[in-house]
Amino acid sequence: MKIGDKVRFLNEVGGGTVAGFQGKDIVIVQDADGFDIPVLMSECVVIETNHLNIEKKPSAPSKPAPTYGQTPTKPATPSASVEPDEKPITFKPRPVERRGGDALNVFIAFTAMEAEAAGGAEFEAYLINDSNYEMCFALHAHENASRTLLHSGVAEPNTKLFLQELQRADLGQWERVSLQAFFYKERASFLPKPALDVNLRIEGAKFYRPGTFRQCDFFTTPALLFDVVCDDRPVNTAFADTDSLRRALMAKDEAPTPVSRPIKGTKQPKNVIVEVDLHAAELLDTTVGMQPRDILQHQLDVFRRTMDEHSRDLGRKIVFIHGKGDGVLRSALLKELRTAYKHCTHQDASFREYGFGATMVTIGRKNG
Repeated sequence: MKIGDKVRFLNEVGGGTVAGFQGKDIVIVQDADGFDIPVLMSECVVIETNHLNIEKKPSAPSKPAPTYGQTPTKPATPSASVEPDEKPITFKPRPVERRGGDALNVFIAFTAMEAEAAGGAEFEAYLINDSNYEMCFALHAHENASRTLLHSGVAEPNTKLFLQELQRADLGQWERVSLQAFFYKERASFLPKPALDVNLRIEGAKFYRPGTFRQCDFFTTPALLFDVVCDDRPVNTAFADTDSLRRALMAKDEAPTPVSRPIKGTKQPKNVIVEVDLHAAELLDTTVGMQPRDILQHQLDVFRRTMDEHSRDLGRKIVFIHGKGDGVLRSALLKELRTAYKHCTHQDASFREYGFGATMVTIGRKNG
């Protein structure tokens, strides 16, 4: 605060120009009527400083005096001054590229948190960009045919990007996600990569199965990794919305014969539970050209063949993994069990092992 500064009173209306000082704590303020008013310095605030009173520092470049018609700028107070070492860093070094990193590899990863973590969160979600390219991305959750944005941003080369903490109730939103992304190099020439729109299924049951969290190169603790892109090849999981599958149940058109993987028919003891994963990605080598009703029909065919194969194994338990999804495949299986397989009993499979996405059938004896 200097002579000539304009000040305003903090606790009452008024103000004026600093005319002098009285001791260390009192400032003499001259108001608009020319009266000198002694006021505590702590009760005043500077609202405008005469530029002629600004102390010039030898290390700082001199500022030109304001021209006619311009309002003098208000300098920062000593407490708010910015030292050179506090200024933001504007230089960004060129990223170090690693050998073999021009092939795209992208993962979504989860790590388990400590039991006493704040807020009750159980997992941490990460996006891993294991390549020499910058990745601009948008991660969506699916709800029928629509999507909801979960995260977006830029993942720098050869980094893992923390997304969020998750509780058990949050896993349902992550069951069906899509990642859209495009890749570039900010400070070097590069070969272009195609843009991505990858569908991914993340089963909540896997988070609670023993041995699913494993050691990897990206974390010091065990992690659960889901491939998104492997050596430039996107990893897509086929899934359809509720309306499409409902129409498929009612459709009577003949579906084309899909190219399927053979079912393993190894005979097992009756006390061993048979698991059959009905997800399209597990049953089909490709779903290109197939409609949702074609996929559903093939899943039901696999279900029927499995039931017929074990029709004589009384007491045999079979777990059909259909996923939580929209419940259309599960409804179709229950309809089959209530009509064609009334002699068999069924129930939800173990939640700890399969979550809400599996049904266990016990083979019974046919009447007659």
